[in-house]
Amino acid sequence: MEAKVAQSLQFSTWNDLEKKRKPNGLLHFSPRSREQKRLQILIPSRLQPTGTATWHKPEALQVSGSYRNFPGSVLESGSFPPSFDEAMILKNKVEDIEPYLNGRCIFLVGMMGSGKTTVGRILSDALTYSFFDSDALIEQAVGGTSVAEIFKLYGEGLFRDNETEVLRKLSTMHRLVVSTGGGAVIRPINWKYMQKGISVWLDVPLEALARRIADVGTESRPLLHQEPGDAYAKAFTRLSTLWEERSEAYANASARVSLENIAAKLGTSDVCSVTPTVIAIEALQQIESFLKN
Repeated sequence: MEAKVAQSLQFSTWNDLEKKRKPNGLLHFSPRSREQKRLQILIPSRLQPTGTATWHKPEALQVSGSYRNFPGSVLESGSFPPSFDEAMILKNKVEDIEPYLNGRCIFLVGMMGSGKTTVGRILSDALTYSFFDSDALIEQAVGGTSVAEIFKLYGEGLFRDNETEVLRKLSTMHRLVVSTGGGAVIRPINWKYMQKGISVWLDVPLEALARRIADVGTESRPLLHQEPGDAYAKAFTRLSTLWEERSEAYANASARVSLENIAAKLGTSDVCSVTPTVIAIEALQQIESFLKN
């Protein structure tokens, strides 16, 4: 862990935003200035549910027994044993990858609902990295305004501009796991920033994504909420359109984590049965393969 992990991102606040008037320009990262008001967001190991921005050092995974006696890479063998300790395998894989990773940031990309935030937090804890959700950073900088409200009040274009600025700033740092928004891949400039680290695509079948989103509702999904029909139908229809627009862009990622492939290794066709920790293990395996090539 770097000696000074608690670096800060400086955002100017939108104190003068008027809901009746569309603001001009970007959400700027303000320079260090005592005279300017700003919202300081410390890098956390995970974003707290309360929205607080305090940082704390992630605790190392505590695993009983000797992981060094465990098979070196279960995933490389092409199948999982009937019973296995996920935490032990994760810890083992972290040991394998750390010499190659060298502090580079990891950017998770994928469709909405693909589990980027959940898997990102597991990876950050395992690697003792810090974790950021790019959407949450934008929301915090706009005084807690949700992504859905930003889309509604100011439009997708302004949100995308701010998303690019967030990625630019994060790309200058080290030892971060970043969960990006589903549409972050559509701008080539965003790839320029993410390629300073390692990008990982969480590839989840559309049917599974639609089920996940339908279960929790579409209110927080601005690109889905206005679609007609029941929750699953409108989620699947819109996701299919987004997939057509973005699939080639996702393929630009350094590594791909296919939930269908993981499920096959587990001997099941149900991708929803794959746990986030197993997805994190596969992500590290794919990152390691990318770095060794």
